[in-house]
Amino acid sequence: MIATNDKRIVIEPVTRVEGHGKVTILLDDAGHVVRARLHIVEFRGFERFIQGRPYWEVPVLVQRLCGICPVSHHLAAAKAMDRIVGGENLTPTAEKIRRLMHYGQMFQSHALHFFHLCSPDLLFGFDADPAVRNVIGVAARYPDLAVQGVMMRKFGQEIIRATAGKKIHGTGAIPGGVNKNLPAAERDAFLAEMDRMLDWARGAVKIARDYTLEHLQELAPFGSFDSNHLSLVREDGAMDLYHGRLRAIDAAGGRILDRVDYCGYVEHIAEEVRDWSYMKFPFLRALGPENGWYRVGPLARLNTCDFIDTPEAEAARREFMGLTDGKPSNITMAYHWARMIELLHAAEKIRDLLHDPDLQGTDLVVKGQRREEGIGLIEAPRGTLFHHYRVNADDQVVMANLIVSTTNNNEPMNRAVEKVARDFISGALRITEGLLNRVEVAIRAYDPCLSCATHALGRMPLTVELRDAAGNLLDRKERR
Repeated sequence: MIATNDKRIVIEPVTRVEGHGKVTILLDDAGHVVRARLHIVEFRGFERFIQGRPYWEVPVLVQRLCGICPVSHHLAAAKAMDRIVGGENLTPTAEKIRRLMHYGQMFQSHALHFFHLCSPDLLFGFDADPAVRNVIGVAARYPDLAVQGVMMRKFGQEIIRATAGKKIHGTGAIPGGVNKNLPAAERDAFLAEMDRMLDWARGAVKIARDYTLEHLQELAPFGSFDSNHLSLVREDGAMDLYHGRLRAIDAAGGRILDRVDYCGYVEHIAEEVRDWSYMKFPFLRALGPENGWYRVGPLARLNTCDFIDTPEAEAARREFMGLTDGKPSNITMAYHWARMIELLHAAEKIRDLLHDPDLQGTDLVVKGQRREEGIGLIEAPRGTLFHHYRVNADDQVVMANLIVSTTNNNEPMNRAVEKVARDFISGALRITEGLLNRVEVAIRAYDPCLSCATHALGRMPLTVELRDAAGNLLDRKERR
């Protein structure tokens, strides 16, 4: 629904994203944009729901946040609980099963977003008829691409099923390890599909690359701005989507944080609350809320890492970074190209892991010294994901804090919305659907998962009304 009056435009809901959000654009008397904001209008209090539950339930419980990226929450929570039981030094089989699960998640999630959610904009154009500019339109005009996207997602989902027990909301990762290995027969079935998945991943990189380069003059300024970037990187500086240390860089590539043990993240990252959104605004403490915000996700990961440890993705990364002469890319629409490079990297990692005999090992769980606090980080498809818990002597969770990938991108998404609104809507003689779709295009570049990200601090405004059978108001209570 798009509602407009002389001074206010509302886009509600934002489409082709996971979760519910709206955009409000305020205009002055001359029709110029005064302010534009992305509002997250749903509230889900998982950080409270978890409290009082036994710690071993958390890796299964917390992934109910989302049906799109449950594996990311499952693994981040499991990594936090590894520390609770003193089992963070996993067996080779346990770590590789988890990594396979995670790369299956990256592969299916990136394929879903690219082929089903953002491809209509790229294939048909931002101004295309919305009746055509959707996944049904893609299936009608580009049936091979539509089928390819479905089959790639299916492959990733089957990897998840084989490692987590279920495609959605699995139970494979437990505190200190995993509860199953990968049978050889399932490994062989995946290997039989591997060449085709790699070919399709290469093709997806080419589509995103060619689109970006062919439309670079238009895309370079589209919702773009200088920003900091944050991700996990491996000890040697390589991209590592499962584990690593925190690195943050500025817009020019200068190091703000490097080799930071993520268990000490609270010393470096804080969260701000604003009264117009249920999503928090994280920032780097050293720079403060005004300048310390940052981007996460595929674009940030390519900017922060020194290299990718799979050959084809590394070659693609080098070409990507060549666009900015090796400096960080701050082009918002370059997220799509970066995302497909990660898709290819995930496919290469899956192939390599499937050839590793440790996946058929039987040593699955370790335990050590019990702790009362556990922190787990992982690079989810949408960016760096933080899970932080405290557990009492009765094994109950007494504190939970989640900084979700999309939460980290909250300020950048708002800035992208405002920049596109100012560039395309200010002074426009007529507000068309295509102009407003550009605002949504900027949001979709981040592949936001809005349901995961809504964890506001403070007291939620609440209105409760009591009515009789005829609808007459009997009582009303408000909390503001």
